[in-house]
Parts: sequence; structure tokens; C-alpha cells
Amino acid sequence: MNGLFTADDREIMVVDDEPSIRDIVCRGLRMHGFPCTAAANSREALTLIKTRLPAVIISDINMPGQGGLWLLQQVKVQYPDTAVIMLTAIGETQSAVNCLTQGADDYIVKPIHLKELALSVGRVLEKRRLVIQNKEYQHKLEILVEERTNDLMKALQQLKNSYDMTLQALVASLDAREHETGNHSQRVSMYALRLSKEMGIRSKDLHHISKGALLHDIGKIGIPDKILLKPGSLNEEEWKLMRRHPEIGYNILKNIDFLIPALGIVLNHHEHYDGKGYPKGLKGEGVPLWSRIFLVIDAFDTMTTDRPYRKAISFEKAFNEIKRCSGTQFDPNVVKCFLGILPEEWHNIRRFTLMQ
Repeated sequence: MNGLFTADDREIMVVDDEPSIRDIVCRGLRMHGFPCTAAANSREALTLIKTRLPAVIISDINMPGQGGLWLLQQVKVQYPDTAVIMLTAIGETQSAVNCLTQGADDYIVKPIHLKELALSVGRVLEKRRLVIQNKEYQHKLEILVEERTNDLMKALQQLKNSYDMTLQALVASLDAREHETGNHSQRVSMYALRLSKEMGIRSKDLHHISKGALLHDIGKIGIPDKILLKPGSLNEEEWKLMRRHPEIGYNILKNIDFLIPALGIVLNHHEHYDGKGYPKGLKGEGVPLWSRIFLVIDAFDTMTTDRPYRKAISFEKAFNEIKRCSGTQFDPNVVKCFLGILPEEWHNIRRFTLMQ
């Protein structure tokens, strides 16, 4: 045992109201190599502990004033790493067992056999060492897990930022291709968030709506410039190609897991409330709510932005046109919420995106 503990980790405190027992026990323990101090009662023991914490307390159960059980309870609350061995007289076995249930590490029946006591001290010291070692291991493990978790969260955030920057660059290049639309995709993304909040959409879904709005026209990558940038009206064949862009966009993005919740907007952003939209001719509530929200937003921004084939109209005229198409092209409930938002809010969003 001698090589396993430092001096502090081997120090013993003997607590007994009989001076002769204190003296015999302390001398016997010192003979076995254990540093030893003594206290005449429980309160004196607690006072001494405050100046030097022992590794093990050996305490008599029955003492005047606060007995050994009270001391045991105080030590286990205030100094849980200190082991406690109880001393009990013959016939007090039940009291000793009660002490074990209260947290005592062992008990010795009087008269005391010093060799037996030394063996008991050695056992509880080894148990104490293992418990403390395990606590230290658990603490280090918790710190390691926390550090690794923080590292992982940082890595995931960096990855997310990389994804977001890539998507922003892709969308910016698409907006730049349609020279007169400005930051259309960024703008409708912010518009869609504002209207979605007004509609009571759950906070956890707003991120997906924002991504869907941002990427809604990604399929136009597959539309030739001669059609996409044509200054006049498209003919029937050209319209057939143009109407393919929602499906093209969907197919481009469908294998990107984190974008899957946003794909409904990409695929359905030209579906009309009356069923006369494309690509599938969905109708009424058959058009997903996020797409019905975005349809109003997309139309609003399209009307209020210069296009190759016509000039922008005022916000007021756009509001009136959206109101006129309520129940046909647009969901009436979405239109009601849209028109309930102050025009100044839409102006502020537009001004912000034009500064980007």
C-alpha cells in the first residue's frame, strides 16, 4: 500500500470521546505508516477538517452531543471524497449497518484489533483512490466531449457558411445573367420571409422558405439566353422551354439533402390558385402553402422591376393587380396578409437589397 498514496492521501483522523482509544488507535495506525490526527467529538472533528482534510475518518458511533452518525452525514455532504469508518461496540451491529446505508465505507466492532483496522483503512483508501480517479476521468471525458462538440459545431457552421456562400454566388451569377432584374433572388427571399412571418409560419421553417425563394429560378440555367433575355414576347415553342425551368431547377437540387425541404418552392412557384399554372396544374390548397406565399411575392417583385420586355410599375399598381388576381392566380388568404403589411416595409426591403 505504501507506494499508492501521497501523505495527504493517507492521512487519518480518529474521532472518539475516550482519550485512551484515540491514543491506541493513532499509535497503531502510525505504526502501519498512516499519518494520524485525533478529535474528541464530532464538532471538534469538523473544525479540524477545515484546516486539514483527512483521507479517512474513523469515528465512534456513540459519543456525547452530536454522535458519529451526525458526523458521517456532515462529512458526506461537505467532503464527499473523504472515506468514513465507524467504530461500534458489540451489540450495536444494527447501528453500524444503518451507518453503511448512510454512506459509511466500513465499520469495525470494538474491541479494536489494530491489524484488522489497518487492513480496513487500506481497503477504503484504495476504494477512495479508484472513485476519485474515476471522477477525474469522467471530468476529463466531459471536457473532451465538450471540446469535440464545440469543434464539430464550428466545423458544421463553417460548412454551412460555405454552402450559403456557394448558393449566394450561384444565385448572384443567375441574377447577373438577367441584367435588369437586379438582386431579384435575394429580394424575393427577404420578401418571402416577411410574408411567411405574417402568415404565422413556424420559425424552424423560415430557413427552408428563404432557401427555396433564393433558389426558385435556378432552373433558368438550362434556358438559352435567346429565350431568357428576349426583349419581346415569347412564341409557343419558346414558352414550352421557359416553362421547363421549375422542373430543371428541381432536378438540379433534388440530391442535395439539406435543400430537400425547400424544393417545393423551386418546383411549384408557377402553380396558380385556380389551377392554370405550371408545370403540373395544381389547384387551390393542392398548391403547397409555401409556394402560394412565394407566388404572390414573385409576382410582386416581377411587376415592380424592369424586365427586357417591359418597364416596372409602381408598388401601388402592383398591390392593386395582386388584389385583382386574388382567388384566381393567388390564394385570397395570402393576398390578405400581403396587403396587410405596410408598403413602407416592402420599400425598406427593396432599398436594402439594392444596396447589396
